[in-house]
Amino acid sequence: MLNAVGREIPAELLVDGKEVYQGKFYMDGKYVKKDSPRSRRAVTPVADKLCATIREAAEKCGAHDGMTFSFHTEFRDGDYVSGMVAKVLIEEMGLKDITVAATSLGTAQGIIAQYIEQGRIVGAQTSGVRGPIGEVISAGKLATPAIIRSHGGRPRAIEAGEVHIDIAFLACASSDPFGNARGVGGKNNFGSMGFGMQDAQYADHTVVVTDTLVEAPNVPASIRAIDVDCVVVVDDIGDATRISTKEARMTDNPRELMMAENVARVIAATPYFADGFTFQTGVGGPSLAVNRFLEDHMVERGITMRFALGGTSSAICRLQDRGLVGHILDTQDFDQGAIDHISTHPDHHEIDLSEYANPANKGAYVNQLDFVVLAALEVDLHFNVNVITGSDGILRGAPGGHPDTAAGSKCCIIVTPLTRGRMATVCDSVVTVTTPGDCVDVLVTDYGIAVNPLRQDLIDCLDRAGIPHVTIEWLRDKAYGLVGTPDPLEWEDQVVAVVEARDGTILDVVRKIKPFVLS
Repeated sequence: MLNAVGREIPAELLVDGKEVYQGKFYMDGKYVKKDSPRSRRAVTPVADKLCATIREAAEKCGAHDGMTFSFHTEFRDGDYVSGMVAKVLIEEMGLKDITVAATSLGTAQGIIAQYIEQGRIVGAQTSGVRGPIGEVISAGKLATPAIIRSHGGRPRAIEAGEVHIDIAFLACASSDPFGNARGVGGKNNFGSMGFGMQDAQYADHTVVVTDTLVEAPNVPASIRAIDVDCVVVVDDIGDATRISTKEARMTDNPRELMMAENVARVIAATPYFADGFTFQTGVGGPSLAVNRFLEDHMVERGITMRFALGGTSSAICRLQDRGLVGHILDTQDFDQGAIDHISTHPDHHEIDLSEYANPANKGAYVNQLDFVVLAALEVDLHFNVNVITGSDGILRGAPGGHPDTAAGSKCCIIVTPLTRGRMATVCDSVVTVTTPGDCVDVLVTDYGIAVNPLRQDLIDCLDRAGIPHVTIEWLRDKAYGLVGTPDPLEWEDQVVAVVEARDGTILDVVRKIKPFVLS
């Protein structure tokens, strides 16, 4: 069946009420039944919930063949816990037919790629796939298609029972013996625990894994003892210095700074740039750099930001320290400065992913956004965006909050260079649709700015401000003129991943590339 972004969705995927994507507000007003997680009662008083090893905790929680386990990835490339847990479940306990339900899968979880190739892990549900895991899934090694959801789509699916977690293993910077746990207060702090909160609340069992045991009560707790079965103390849960990856960096590249400055000019030209506006930047050098140029416009106008949302960097924390941001609503921290800041600033708040972006609740924070600035791997003539698959068709990215914030904000701005290496970023048709074009308003590149024709109001704003802009067709032609027109990819029939829209409908599928050679 053809969906609203023109992608053909195989009929065999449309079972149990699953539908194709039919527009960004298709599910508005419809009722959803929330799942009731199974919970083992703990009535008898106990001295603590400590277990000597991850295996002991797994056995107490009834780990079994065919189970689904989850973990969060606030540590990004510095995560240790997911690998520890996978090794215990599969190598020590010999479990098979396992499904992984993680907030993301990347290089830090590389061992999982081996277990997929061995057929021990047979399913993956995640908000992102990078590194060796992306390669083995793209090669068709996973027994069932991976399901890729946005940061808002993941809690929606958990709360609705579409993904049922048997055991959540959650890395925590500090915990007391009863399981009141936080992302700060330990020797390896990582800040907000927004990624793990739904897991703790909806999993049948929750295991806190920490390297810093503190006296009870460890409050205010991000993960509460009422949701925790076991606490395990290990030597190290992760390396916080590796949170700031190349994807989440502040740039000093002149080309990227020029694009960031132009994004700030576009923002300042719109009617939404007024006292009390709301704002989010995504991961990526140019998008994060917008903060530094936005400050000048805010000071010049004498206005402040009501709140900044989502993943948090030092740049937005500095704006708050200067009195320019009222509140920071934080789901994850991108660098050490932001990690330290959330521990000390009273108006820097931790929120969970459902509050942040779940389209099935009664109003996530993304619906209050005036502006969001996001990166992209590809943008096509319909303003559809791809951040999941590379130009070679291999899974190597993450939707994160991209589709959620684009749909919820009044003005979604994509910032990306026109070409990367010898590949055109603006193209006829993206490899995979991550964010539908009707959610995207402005594209800023190093060769020019294009506005979605659906937003004539923004076109008028840029004209009044004297900001030059071109059509997206002009940018496509310029890109192809610089690097050539790409040859079309060839695909096999096998679907290796299903990309869900944030509302749970099917937005696109990823097929096995032909020919595929695993590196």
